[in-house]
Amino acid sequence: MSKAVRLLGVTILIALMGLMVKPARAAQDMVQFGSTIEVPKDGSIHDAVCFFCSVNVHGTVRGDTVVFFGNVRIDGQTDHDVVVFFGDVDAAANTSIAHNVVNFFGRVRLGENATIGQDTVVMFGSLETAESASIGGNRVVQPGVVFWVPFLVIVLGVYFIVHEVRGRRRMRMLRGY
Repeated sequence: MSKAVRLLGVTILIALMGLMVKPARAAQDMVQFGSTIEVPKDGSIHDAVCFFCSVNVHGTVRGDTVVFFGNVRIDGQTDHDVVVFFGDVDAAANTSIAHNVVNFFGRVRLGENATIGQDTVVMFGSLETAESASIGGNRVVQPGVVFWVPFLVIVLGVYFIVHEVRGRRRMRMLRGY
């Protein structure tokens, strides 16, 4: 088989794969970097993704809400998951989150009559719920102490080892003079 025939076959294969690609559905998705996403009271969006910013939901988020280094404040409803890394989730009174809430290194606060349809996972943070708040599935909370205490012990250990090694090198260098 010649090089030209192989190249033609690869080109046709790539063209066929290109024809089968479905376009991304992003007509009502909001993606921001450094700018807060606001969902108005009578408004709705599909997905909200935010980097270094916050999401304030007064209306409805029909899909997922994902935030990195920011906060989520819900005063309406979300129809799917809420995921936050290094930030807080605040669900006001009478709000609903249909599926899961996942939070890493932050706080989750549920107001009066706030509901989470499925599971809640809070890793290295805290969960504060009102008496009337409900969580439909499992509740997993790993406090921040579980991460920060071993982390600080390791950092201090490395610091003191480096400090001692540098001190001994300095002493050896000074003995030479």
